[in-house]
Amino acid sequence: MPAYAIADITVTDAETYSGYQALTPATIEKYGGRFMVRGGAHEVKEGDWRPGRVVVLEFDDMAALNRWYDSPEYSEARAIRLRAATGSVIFVEGA
Repeated sequence: MPAYAIADITVTDAETYSGYQALTPATIEKYGGRFMVRGGAHEVKEGDWRPGRVVVLEFDDMAALNRWYDSPEYSEARAIRLRAATGSVIFVEGA
């Protein structure tokens, strides 16, 4: 069953965040993931959610998603993101 990482990110240091953006795509690809949404324009239709940068990643299953997130390659990138942005990330299984 596919699994998704859904992130709502507010960039606080664009220069540092650019380092995260440079490193992350190769780590996602290495673990079989792909971008479904990558910070495009959005429109809130219901509720009071005011997202920042929305990112959705798809992996073959939850195990692959967790291997990517816990990988040494992504750990380096994640450390940069945590210095340059705030936000929330959830993992969810798809249909």
